[in-house]
Amino acid sequence: MIETVKEEEIQKQYEYMEKIKDFGFSKKYFIDTMGCKLNENDSEKIAGMLEQMGYTEIDKMEDADIVVLNTCSIRENAEEKVFGKLGELKRQKEEKGAIICFAGCMSQEEHVVERIKKSYPYVDILFGTHNIYKFPEMLYDKLLGQKKVFDVWNIDGEVWEGLPIKREDTKSASVTIMNGCNNFCSYCIVPYTRGRERSRKPEDILDEIRNLAKDGYREIMLLGQNVNSYHGRENYNFANLLYDIDMIEGIDIVRFMSPHPKDFKDDVIEAIANCKSVCKVIHLPLQSGSTKVLRDMNRGYTKEEYLSLVQKIRDKVPDVTFTTDIIVGFPGETEEDFEDTLDVVKKVGFEQIYMFIYSVRKGTRAEKMENHIPEEIKSERFQRLKVLADNLIEEENKKYLGTIQKILVEGESKTNAEVLTGRTRTGKIVHFEGSKALIGSEVEVKIISEHVWYLKGKLVE
Repeated sequence: MIETVKEEEIQKQYEYMEKIKDFGFSKKYFIDTMGCKLNENDSEKIAGMLEQMGYTEIDKMEDADIVVLNTCSIRENAEEKVFGKLGELKRQKEEKGAIICFAGCMSQEEHVVERIKKSYPYVDILFGTHNIYKFPEMLYDKLLGQKKVFDVWNIDGEVWEGLPIKREDTKSASVTIMNGCNNFCSYCIVPYTRGRERSRKPEDILDEIRNLAKDGYREIMLLGQNVNSYHGRENYNFANLLYDIDMIEGIDIVRFMSPHPKDFKDDVIEAIANCKSVCKVIHLPLQSGSTKVLRDMNRGYTKEEYLSLVQKIRDKVPDVTFTTDIIVGFPGETEEDFEDTLDVVKKVGFEQIYMFIYSVRKGTRAEKMENHIPEEIKSERFQRLKVLADNLIEEENKKYLGTIQKILVEGESKTNAEVLTGRTRTGKIVHFEGSKALIGSEVEVKIISEHVWYLKGKLVE
């Protein structure tokens, strides 16, 4: 039975928010978010609490009275970038007296906390992934004169509900349905930083989505480390949740990430096939096409089982498309192993591939493995995979030419304010010309040209 933070505790945090709101000083905040969609959703909750406390978000970190670094611990190079940013904040602390907060997955790693204590004494508040809801109390203690507030829980934490949230988008929203992971892939630090799996109650998730629909949101992204493992209560799983969300009026598009291949059950495939709002694009992390490497990664499936799952899904959902994650250069990966990965990529025909060069994460089983791959070999394999992926994706994109796609208009293109952008139901980015009044609505667009990373379209009048 997953424990939920008691209402009295949440109410206490609201009381701290009200106390801070009454403080008469400059209140400008900046949140720097790194990592996955779950981190982005956490940052929206931190922003919601800050806004409730009277703070205003600004675009420039150097002008902020409080800075929150919401960190990710997936890759080693990302960790070093975070410490680089933390170093830059020293002057802001000295000259402006800004409050510096360090949060997220890196906060759950003991060696990171020790490094901060030793080398970055100007960090004021440090908290992890399990106790975000206590941020108002920690900030209140700091404002009342406590020198440092470091509060990291080395437990799995609880599910908490009812705190404010400031969403980045007005038509598309992320909704976390569970936290943590039980899989312990040998390369991954997530089970140690986010704890074991904890599912939210279905009624809390559905209430949140109903309220989003009332506020005009049209698209929902369901988030979890392994959404297929969702169990909100006895005899209620991820498939049940998809069916219930599909019945909510106003929600036109439902996406989810990330599922785990080993837990992809038939009832979820049936739900994807039957639910009108659930997109027919599945992010199905492969990581490697080699059965040997998959075993060393502790992924729980073989190359053949992965391909069989893809075919099973295609048999039930003919218009399905797939995206994936692949790690290149895992310890012990041979040329033959890498060729197996290329083989799976060719056979599946992914719409998008997120490629990563393996990097060591402290505290994982892979850290202690033998036969780590030289950097030059990893880089060479990465480039070969990239060339193959680009060519295949470009070829896949040609099937969209001349088709008419329903697009939820997300906003202006990041590179051209005169162009609108949105995504197909299969997740493809589409750029097209149109009035800004269309932002937030669903339109039909005819695809007129294709490129590796996006499609160009023309609005159907």
